[in-house]
Formats: sequence, structure tokens, C-alpha cells
Amino acid sequence: MARKTFFSFHYVPDNWRASQVRNMGVIEGNQPASDNDWEKVVGGGNTAIQKWIDDQLSGRTCTVVLIGKDTADRKWINYEIEKSWKDGKGVLGIHIHNLKNSAGDQTTKGANPFKNIYVGDKKMSEIVNCHDSIYSSSTYVYDDIKENIEKWIEEAIKIRNNY
Repeated sequence: MARKTFFSFHYVPDNWRASQVRNMGVIEGNQPASDNDWEKVVGGGNTAIQKWIDDQLSGRTCTVVLIGKDTADRKWINYEIEKSWKDGKGVLGIHIHNLKNSAGDQTTKGANPFKNIYVGDKKMSEIVNCHDSIYSSSTYVYDDIKENIEKWIEEAIKIRNNY
């Protein structure tokens, strides 16, 4: 069954890497906002951003946080994680630092974005899976994600259903 998935990521540095995952065709993801649409949303302030996120999360069964170098501890990514969990969605992380960007560059591994978010008195990083490919080649990382993302999403949904 194709799950409807929301992708959370730090737009400016990771959009190219995120688009690789989103365009794998393995799962149904949320439609990306164009640069112009996103500027309009951001121009509306915090209320408009929160409404856009809430609308995008509606009808999704899982949130996949695509983790780049600077993803952790970002205000709106934290909001997306917390809102997803509160709404009963599966949540998981996938490190994307070894996917190449549009210039053909990889970057350094980012911190776990779940480490400073709590479910009760437990760190979310102790509950939520955060996948980091064993490969360093962008091509192999891509294949690893494509081959496993459906399984990871199903695991995330099962984990969430246990809480």
C-alpha cells in the first residue's frame, strides 16, 4: 500500500537532495512548493507558515525528516515533527548528507533532529528510527534509500501505533 508521506527538510541547502528522495517514485509524497509559492507563504509570517504546514500534513500517514547538515533544531522542522507525532503519524529520519547536490557535492552528517524533542520524559531519539546509509557513494546511498524507504515508513507507523 502506498503511504501518503510528508517530507520535512531544510529547504535552502537540502532541496536538491530532498528532491532526489521525493522523486524516487516509491511512495506518494507531498507536492513541493515552488520558490515563488514558498516566498508567498513565508511573507505571510508565522501564522501562514504554520497553516501551510498543517495543510500539507493533513491526510498523511508518516513524516520523513530528510536530515542534512543543519536540519536539527530548526523551528519549523521541530514543529513538523511535534505536530506529526501529536497527530498520530509515523515519524522517521533519513540522513541525506551523502547524496550529491546540484553542484555534485556531498556535505557533513547532521545531528539527529529528534534528540531535543521529548515524548513525555523520553527523548524522541530513543523512540524514532534515524537511518544513515552504510554507503558513502551518492549512487549507492540513493539506491539504499529507494530500496528501504517503504519498509522504514511501515516501521515508523508501527512504532507510533505503540505509543
